[in-house]
Order: sequence, then C-alpha cells, then structure tokens
Amino acid sequence: MSYDEVRTSQTIIGTKQAVKAMRAGSVKELLVALDADNWVTDLAISFAREIGIPVILVESKKELGKACGIHVGAAVVAITGE
Repeated sequence: MSYDEVRTSQTIIGTKQAVKAMRAGSVKELLVALDADNWVTDLAISFAREIGIPVILVESKKELGKACGIHVGAAVVAITGE
C-alpha cells in the first residue's frame, strides 16, 4: 500500500487505537513505520500477526502521518474495512 492509498482509506492512528480496532475485527491491514521505536510498535505487530492481519512496513513515520492528514509522525496506522 502506498502513501496515496492511505490518504483515501479510513484509518485509525496509534498503537492503542489500532490494537483496540483489531480486537473489534475492523482492521484490514496494519502499517508500521520502520523508523518508529520497537517498544511502540511491537505489541501491534505481534497481535496483527497472531490474528492474521497483514503488516506492511513503510519507511517513515513522518510520511505516514502526513498521508493520514496529521502534522506529526505516525508509528502505527490501521486501515479499516469500513
């Protein structure tokens, strides 16, 4: 998935919110920035893999945040099926 596709998708930003959405069953894909700290991303990545949600690694949390329409970086973004 490219940053352009993120711009046109429904997203949930942040580790806690993404994990909550995965538990609710509303996540199609999880995007994780490679330059984010592991302690921020590890929980979301392991839970996504455990329940079979594809994890896509992207280069930059700054660019991921920008693609989501926020002015700060985003380490974890969930793409919802809604």
